[in-house]
Amino acid sequence: MAVHSFHLKADWPGLRNDVGTIETGNLKTEISIPPEMDGPGAGTNPDEMLLGAAATCYIITLAAMLERSKIEKEALTMASEGLVDVTNGVITYQKIIHRPKLVLKKDATEKDFSLAQKLAEKAEGSCMITRAIKGNVEVELEADISAAE
Repeated sequence: MAVHSFHLKADWPGLRNDVGTIETGNLKTEISIPPEMDGPGAGTNPDEMLLGAAATCYIITLAAMLERSKIEKEALTMASEGLVDVTNGVITYQKIIHRPKLVLKKDATEKDFSLAQKLAEKAEGSCMITRAIKGNVEVELEADISAAE
């Protein structure tokens, strides 16, 4: 068994609506509460970071699965959306929706399309971030798989 350790340093010099910083690996950025929640909107925020963690984990997992299955692609892009509810001052991260757009090679077969769809669905459950938030945040998939023209 291998255990990997990741470290993050945070500095928050002020109060609720101030700006702090985080630094981890190749990421160094300001952090604050987003303007949607009456914050200053500087840098990034926990909502974006959770969405970013889930999205990058999903797309990397899907790319690895496609490679292992020898499914050739022209492109793999994705848009993801995070839905956060604020009711009576209680903030709840409700749902993440991944919308991957996978463009297979022009000569892709029906078998390639079928396998690509299965892998797109399997990648969601295989991603460690999705597994980590399971039971707390719903993750939905809206895959668009096509062939290059």
